[in-house]
Amino acid sequence: MSTKPAPAPLPPTPPGRYRHYKGQDYEVLGAVRHSETEEVLVLYRPLYNNTGLWVRPHAMFFEHLEVDGQMKPRFTLIGE
Repeated sequence: MSTKPAPAPLPPTPPGRYRHYKGQDYEVLGAVRHSETEEVLVLYRPLYNNTGLWVRPHAMFFEHLEVDGQMKPRFTLIGE
């Protein structure tokens, strides 16, 4: 039986209320790991409807996008 090394610690992902650059609010529950690929994902839910829990790749959740010629974060922490 081979022993797989332990995965790296999850990156800091403060839980709380985040605002998407398009204006909608979401609750982030934390970072999770994909069971097969070990990809780090952000677990969140929209606060403007009841469509359940969603995941998005961590790097994509925290990336910056060009919007109207300016770089903006995709999501911004606005409260706990």
